[in-house]
Amino acid sequence: MIINITFFPYNSEIMSFAAAELSRYLQKLIPDAFITINKEPDASAIPFHLETADLHSLYQMKKTKDSTLDDQFYIQVDECQGIIAGVNERSVLLGVYSYLEALGCRFLAPGSQSEVIPLLHRKEELYASIKKTASLRHRGVCIEGANSLENILAFIDWLPKLGFNCFFLQFKLPYTFMARWYRHELNPFLKPEDFSMEKAGEYTEHIIREMKKRGILLHQAGHGWTGEALGFSACDWKKADFTLTKTTQKRVALLNGKRKLFHGIPMNTNLCYANPDVTRAFTEQVVHYLLIHPDVDYLHVWLADEHNNICECEECKKTSPSDQYIDLLNAVDEELSRLKIPAKIVFLLYQELLWPPKVSRFRNPQRFVLMFAPISRTFQSSYLPKENYGEIPPYERNHITLPEGLEENMAFLKEWQNLFHGDSFVYDYPLGRAHYGDLGYVHIAGIINGDIKKIRSMGLNGYISCQELRVSFPNALPNYVMGHTLFDDTLSFEELSREYFQAAYGEQWEIVLTYLTKLSSLCSCDYFNGKGSRTSRMQAQNLQALLDTAAKFQKHLSGQKHLEADNNLFWKKLDYHCQYSLGLGKALLFLANGETEKAQDAWHSFHQMLCQRELDFQSDLDVYRITEVSTRYTGFRLDKELADTL
Repeated sequence: MIINITFFPYNSEIMSFAAAELSRYLQKLIPDAFITINKEPDASAIPFHLETADLHSLYQMKKTKDSTLDDQFYIQVDECQGIIAGVNERSVLLGVYSYLEALGCRFLAPGSQSEVIPLLHRKEELYASIKKTASLRHRGVCIEGANSLENILAFIDWLPKLGFNCFFLQFKLPYTFMARWYRHELNPFLKPEDFSMEKAGEYTEHIIREMKKRGILLHQAGHGWTGEALGFSACDWKKADFTLTKTTQKRVALLNGKRKLFHGIPMNTNLCYANPDVTRAFTEQVVHYLLIHPDVDYLHVWLADEHNNICECEECKKTSPSDQYIDLLNAVDEELSRLKIPAKIVFLLYQELLWPPKVSRFRNPQRFVLMFAPISRTFQSSYLPKENYGEIPPYERNHITLPEGLEENMAFLKEWQNLFHGDSFVYDYPLGRAHYGDLGYVHIAGIINGDIKKIRSMGLNGYISCQELRVSFPNALPNYVMGHTLFDDTLSFEELSREYFQAAYGEQWEIVLTYLTKLSSLCSCDYFNGKGSRTSRMQAQNLQALLDTAAKFQKHLSGQKHLEADNNLFWKKLDYHCQYSLGLGKALLFLANGETEKAQDAWHSFHQMLCQRELDFQSDLDVYRITEVSTRYTGFRLDKELADTL
């Protein structure tokens, strides 16, 4: 079989990459095929053409609001030719991967080792007819946890295969998320490596090149601007190793009669936003960053990453934090407009900023994108949109309590939406902390599917997941469900789960799905996230049942070792996951029973196993992050030596 692939525009890096990807995977699907790209076609060749086009006029597809942001593609492959067209170049690449999925390819986790590629034998097996428009504009992931360069690049390569279109490199430089890995923080069994800001910068440039090659939209920054305005390079949540000057001290929020760094951490420190010097310094930092980073598509400009540390000076008390925030962002926009810098600014509904402004409004709302971040929400159920959520509580300076219930969180969003009618998305956290409380990963994947299906009715146009990248343990079902549902929110959770488990586990997929579903039903994301009493009879009963279930399945696996040959990776992970579930389940059972010291001993044994075996499953399980969450939220304790590194 001879296949000739052409693409237009010819000088496009994204289109060239899309053609190369189509060629690479077709070669795997049809090993004896002869495939050329942009060569003089053989008369007997099957022609494939990739192009950007107005799909509304050419193929009578729904017209998109913004063809540069709203992805849409058309695929028609028959006995005459193959066409993969998109409204933009990224859409063409998304179309290529959607076509490959239609041929039976499955991209189950980051890395080629998690791909399932069937063999095709007849020309007719290449035929397909697909028209798709993305359900939501913003479909992305934000980096968290501890990651090697290879982890990040593999994840970025995976994103468009699932239908994602953006990636958020948190902070001005995502140094801390790489330093944690290379220094092997919280894992005493691995020798720390040197890792510098310079190396982080070099790696970040490489990461951005790989993103741009795929047309992935770049989100950057977030927290840290407050520290930058004080002269600190804010790339992590660690305490500052030098002090404020007399000038910068005046910029810090007055709290309990003192102006100082909040718990010593610049990232978490708010400013005196009534001080004109703060507005100037803050604006200068944002503008300078965009001048030297023109690749940024969406710049996140947020305030401090802690609540109840708002300035108490007489001028600041005359208004609300959100009014001051809008005024500050208007100053930033004015300077960006003067310099003709087109980047969008993402503003944050989070902590004190959940309360909407009383007076201030955006002067140029087209510049801004609203980001709703319900970090304190429950993950026991999905959003339930309705007309009225009731009134939000009155704002009390430095005495707020974050809302936990979904309706409480939605009430705040509704209040903001009464004032701001521009572009928006939700920034959510199912794979940031809560997922460790779901050992089966089936419950949390279902919550993700349910949440995404509600986004449009919530008046939002997308979803970015703040999460670890090494989150494929026991498998990557949650992210698989996330990406596919974001692109097509009509897809059912049952359909996606069945598709995933069949590809990952072969003939025995139903047994595995039943087992992991059972584990999920006995877990509580909220309990692991520190919500509720640590002593709980109900949790103890469920955890005992979980241990019994995992032990029984471990025995089943011991008699089924031949299954590893079918898909070595997924069955090996499942085998280790049984040990993981038994170790963590035992520690949690002691904790729920109120046997605190036994819980600590069991957790230390569990943690030691994770640290010793981290390299065996490095791309799947983030040992740094589960350690941090377990000890900051769940109720376990670190050894003092490790605790001092946090």
